[in-house]
Amino acid sequence: MLNDSLVIVLAGGVGERLAPLTRERAKPAVYFGGPYRIIDFTLSNCINAGLRRIFIVTQYKSLSLNRHIRMGWNVVAEELGEFIEILPPQKRVSDNWYLGTADAVYQNLYSVVREAPKHVVILSGDHIYKMDYSKMLRWHIEKGAAATVATYEVPVQEAARRFGVIQVDEEERLVGFEEKPAEPKPIPGMPGVALASMGIYVFEADVLVKALEEDAGRDTKHDFGKDILPSLIGHAPVYSYRFSDENKKANKYWRDIGELDAYYEANMDLVQVNPDFNLYDPEWPIRTWMEQAPPAKFVFDDEGRRGQALDSIISSGVIVSGSTVRGSILCPNVRVHSYCDIDRSILMPGVRVGRHARIRNAIIDRDVFIPRGAIIGHNLEEDRRRHMVTAKGVVVVTTDDEPYVAPPESTRRQHEQEADARGHP
Repeated sequence: MLNDSLVIVLAGGVGERLAPLTRERAKPAVYFGGPYRIIDFTLSNCINAGLRRIFIVTQYKSLSLNRHIRMGWNVVAEELGEFIEILPPQKRVSDNWYLGTADAVYQNLYSVVREAPKHVVILSGDHIYKMDYSKMLRWHIEKGAAATVATYEVPVQEAARRFGVIQVDEEERLVGFEEKPAEPKPIPGMPGVALASMGIYVFEADVLVKALEEDAGRDTKHDFGKDILPSLIGHAPVYSYRFSDENKKANKYWRDIGELDAYYEANMDLVQVNPDFNLYDPEWPIRTWMEQAPPAKFVFDDEGRRGQALDSIISSGVIVSGSTVRGSILCPNVRVHSYCDIDRSILMPGVRVGRHARIRNAIIDRDVFIPRGAIIGHNLEEDRRRHMVTAKGVVVVTTDDEPYVAPPESTRRQHEQEADARGHP
């Protein structure tokens, strides 16, 4: 079953809702949870499930993603027919860039057909979850399905205008599909709960090829949810597979983090004492690539100048020098200098924080330098003058933002004099 299956990971979206973090990189290449990239979770699921023939379809700003895949995911045996290979846009069948998720696969049918798979698994590269796709494949085969879509139970109000909503009969066969409806239909017998598509599909290869070729000749959005699935319902056996995760928690965990507040909240969940998503399960490891870096270090243990991190994730190469980090995620090679206070924030790789800075409820993008005395997240009106601030008050700082103006010299000197009086240089 696994040897007859081919995986296609769709990783070419613009990621507009995650801007400005996607200004210089593809959404699947955005850091998450410290050292990881978002795409690592989908690829780890594939490897853990035994699926080792994988195409990754890229398009926008894919340089860092390509490098990450090349350096961190050469874990398969090519001599056994296994591969993890990037498919950039090739314009084999038209002069257009990808017009939708279905068109992205259609334009790469040459590569798909050459592998002669029996089953094709279509995945998104920008969700956080743990899933054994082999279980879904087994369900698909046992049902004799032409196509199967993974589904997730969500409150009706959450599904409205956010997800594709599916209707099924008592055998889990699809009888209806609505893309982001204003009034989702609940699951029969479960009022208030809708069945949402997770954007995870299994197709019989011949069914997929025919459906994509027919869709290419029509005036559609060329999207799996909007066009391909509805065209098959009633003409071929299409089934729902209820999401079964490998997270070993009471509640199933699947997050679409394509929007800044959702991205921030999913990261902040990881620093809880008992987070909903378990990064530390050796039976379902999440792998990534990290450059060689020394262990994290915390220096100075003096009153008023103590290097410490509480309820936080600290990656390799980090140095916290005489500052306090609380409820935060520090990616690799971050430097926090003395007398700083970092609270519920995400610091991307290479961030440098100068002395006396105070940062709260913020996302600091890669290689940003926070100057001495900076105050971020404490006055949102002031923050909006130079940074993006989300609807829920998260400040996003990038290298393109207006340079920070430090507090008045007198205020900074007073702070430093107070520190000096305690005997600290």
